[in-house]
Amino acid sequence: MWSQERRRRILAMLEGSGQVSTQNLGDLLGVSRETIRRDLLDLEDEGLARRVHGGAVRPDDAPEAPFRQRVTTQRRAKREIARKAVSLVKPGQCLMIDAGSTTAAFAEELARISGIMVVTNSLTIANTLQAAESDIELLLLGGYLLTDVPATYGELTLSEIRRFTADLAFVGPVSVDERGAYDFALHEAEVATAMIERSQQAVVLADSSKLGRPSRVRYCEADSISVLISDSGAEAGALAELRGGGIGTIL
Repeated sequence: MWSQERRRRILAMLEGSGQVSTQNLGDLLGVSRETIRRDLLDLEDEGLARRVHGGAVRPDDAPEAPFRQRVTTQRRAKREIARKAVSLVKPGQCLMIDAGSTTAAFAEELARISGIMVVTNSLTIANTLQAAESDIELLLLGGYLLTDVPATYGELTLSEIRRFTADLAFVGPVSVDERGAYDFALHEAEVATAMIERSQQAVVLADSSKLGRPSRVRYCEADSISVLISDSGAEAGALAELRGGGIGTIL
């Protein structure tokens, strides 16, 4: 197969899934991994792909900014989302909340509510709720602590999540499109998936900058999202596409 045809097919796969594997491309196109690596290098030089370990992603599919930077961006939008999200919570409910900058803003609003149980892997959320000294039963999941996001991850975290059944899971993805919600890191996606699976309803908190695009790891399908909460900056066209994917309610 000529190099131009290989690159055309690689670009088509990138457009469809957002990422490609060097090994899979070699098997599919019948060439060596070294040949695929050269193709990906050429595409990166042309600004059409961005190489990552084991393959490539679309050039606009960049990793998340560091957590400390994320908590200072889109603060007004996140506060708006947090206020809407709190209105869904009722006394006596059990909530699961994953780690993220938007869910951290949600926790600041949630701290004013009493008589609920919160299960979270986020140290930031746990500290916020504990400092509020409210009547919230708080459970911090065990697991490995990683360097960027102050939260627990890994098999111990996942096994502890499976011990509970919650009324609502509140998750903050990297992005959302008509196919579902995404994270950039697999270990973060695994926690969100587990929380959604162990909850009666999934509530996705995503500001308008995250709508209408995919990321590396899709952790739930659109029709698994009971409620999507965004801010008033969300464009009507993006919301219409999301509704077409089967999301239950969009606020």
